[in-house]
Amino acid sequence: MIALGNGGYQPNIATFGADQFDEEDPKEGSSKVAFFSYFYLALNLGSLFSNTLLVYFEDKGLWILGFWASTASALVAMILFLGGTLRYRHFKPSGNPLSRFCQVIVAATKKWRVEMPQMGDEDNLYVGNEKEISSMNGVRKILLHTQGFKFLDRAAFITSKELNNQKEQSRGDPWRLCPVSQVEEVKSILRLLPIWLCTIIYSVVFTQMASLFVEQGAAMKCTVSNFRIPPASMSSFDILSVALFIFLYRRVLDPVTSRIRKSGPKGLTELQRMGIGLVIAVMAMVCAGIVECYRLKYARKNCVRCDGSSDLSILWQVPQYALIGASEVFMYVGQLEFFNAQAPDGLKSFGSALCMTSISLGNYVSSLLVTMVMKISTVDDMPGWIPGNLNRGHLDRFYFLLAGLTAMDLAVYVVCARWYKSIKRERKSGEVSGEPHLSGV
Repeated sequence: MIALGNGGYQPNIATFGADQFDEEDPKEGSSKVAFFSYFYLALNLGSLFSNTLLVYFEDKGLWILGFWASTASALVAMILFLGGTLRYRHFKPSGNPLSRFCQVIVAATKKWRVEMPQMGDEDNLYVGNEKEISSMNGVRKILLHTQGFKFLDRAAFITSKELNNQKEQSRGDPWRLCPVSQVEEVKSILRLLPIWLCTIIYSVVFTQMASLFVEQGAAMKCTVSNFRIPPASMSSFDILSVALFIFLYRRVLDPVTSRIRKSGPKGLTELQRMGIGLVIAVMAMVCAGIVECYRLKYARKNCVRCDGSSDLSILWQVPQYALIGASEVFMYVGQLEFFNAQAPDGLKSFGSALCMTSISLGNYVSSLLVTMVMKISTVDDMPGWIPGNLNRGHLDRFYFLLAGLTAMDLAVYVVCARWYKSIKRERKSGEVSGEPHLSGV
């Protein structure tokens, strides 16, 4: 039920919130960029509530009170959402995006033997009449033809039979002929996929905060002046780091970089920020590995119950949590902005869903990676890198492995980001919008 609820509201609420701003209005366009930062901050403030108050209820055995507190917070959120109903902007639904996607693939496949004209000759590509464009895009912007994925242009290529249908003012079969704007929707999604795949490894790093970081913290000294710090509550430092770095980025780093680069109100591009997030993620894993080396140095090897078996304070985990929080501001906020800006208008929620899917796949890849590491490292009766008793393992090596994988992912990401070409839209005034500098990493 929780997965169903999250899958329903998280991808759509980010898209719906972004729809409340007009990109062509300079003031609202700037507010839309800020919206994603504050949206992610709001998500983390909710996590702060669960990681402090609810964890306290859990430690005290007050499970019923914890569930009622969660229910009350969800009820308050629903009331606040419904309270703005009369002021929300709504866009006309643009049909089933899956069927439009499949129509382009099928139409292009049916014409795979058709000889296409030379590059730059777009006269034989079907643009569509005003009624078709309106029904497909509602009141949103039309996508313009771009080079690349030339095979898909066959879906918009007008054959002699389809030319006769046009003269008779009949479009014909939509599974054989698609407007250029519809073809460009598919192209834009395909261009996003390499960038999206590069974010999965980062999500593996992010996942460690709720799993191995907690296990590591439980094996450290959790008391500070007779006050016990629950290991799961250490993620509060991640949330505080997110809040701090959102403020620093919005108020300090972004204005400074925009003045230095003279790039207008926008400083770093989304792709550049995501790259910085990967760099900080590498630093976080290296930091976690170093802390684990020192934890093992002060640990009792032959303990039965190893909770608190190391004399190293759990507060030494603060830097790795803080670095993860800083990387989130650059990676996940940049990712939300990037996919929302680069997804076609009819597939905005799909772009937001890519962000959530990246986090979900990160959990699966992390579990697979742990399983593979344990299988390889437990040969010849060795305890492995991540045994039940961490004092007999080498969790530090696993962290350094993740740092190496993230560094390799960063190298691949830089190549993909340089290859990426921004989406081109036609504005209401007839001008072409696009961000040619977006791929500069």
